[in-house]
Amino acid sequence: MGTKTVAEFVKVALTTEVSEGKMKAVQVMGHEVCLANVGGTHYAIANLCTHVHGPLSLGSLKDHIVTCPWHGSQFDVRTGEVKRGPAVKPEPAYEVKIDGTTILLREK
Repeated sequence: MGTKTVAEFVKVALTTEVSEGKMKAVQVMGHEVCLANVGGTHYAIANLCTHVHGPLSLGSLKDHIVTCPWHGSQFDVRTGEVKRGPAVKPEPAYEVKIDGTTILLREK
């Protein structure tokens, strides 16, 4: 039986870089990630839409739903779950930890 290695948290941004209601693209562990600030809580999902790789961080954010700017697919930033197509595959979600003013992420 194999042992799964738990990924370490990686510093990706400062809390001041992602204002409430805004999103920012960051690179982490070789992946492009969309950071979102909803009501002062930070969330992170993959930044490239699972439909045709539109940049989610350039889309719109309303409550916990990000809308892809290319074809309107919607995802929940808390879980990566598809809320509206044309995308059918969920976004990978990342675990977020705040240390002072530093945002840290790791793969779930």
